[in-house]
Amino acid sequence: MSNNLKYNRICVYCASSNKTPEKYLEHGREFARILAENHIDLIFGGSRSGLMGVMADEMHRHGGRTIGIMPRFMQEVEWHHEELTEMITTETMAERKEAMIHEVDAVVTFPGGCGTMEEFMETLSLKRLGLFPKPMIVLNSYGYYEPLANLLEGMLENHFLGPKHREMWSFVNTPEEILPAIAATGTWDPEARSFALVR
Repeated sequence: MSNNLKYNRICVYCASSNKTPEKYLEHGREFARILAENHIDLIFGGSRSGLMGVMADEMHRHGGRTIGIMPRFMQEVEWHHEELTEMITTETMAERKEAMIHEVDAVVTFPGGCGTMEEFMETLSLKRLGLFPKPMIVLNSYGYYEPLANLLEGMLENHFLGPKHREMWSFVNTPEEILPAIAATGTWDPEARSFALVR
């Protein structure tokens, strides 16, 4: 399959837990195959464990490119995947998060824990301020992110976010829906900072 979508790099936020349920791992494998078949690089946290490791391994099986980004202190305790196409080392977690979204075409959030949520929320805040204009897709695998969808809806209902902020994210239920959802996402308003504050 050729990449007719003109995407080159997609960042995935996801779990590194080795106890990640198999159903989520399979969704990771499916999306990794989709990325590899479309010649889209996987940008991720660089771990060999959990969803991160499974996706990287599946990318390699299908000839895909993987770019891991991890702070030095994590590599020193051997959390990193040793067979990536490229490993970028940072000094801090903040530098890692900044590097993960540098020149990517979209961010996709898979099931994960507090680190995944931190990454998602920080990027969402950047988008609200007009500092990250790219699509943000949440994979609601088997309903995992229903609580997040309800939380975001509550933010809108209680006016902590404005009506236009609903356009900042999209939820999908299957890996096959992710690239079409990215393609369907409109260009984020370059004047986003002007309506970041709910008035």
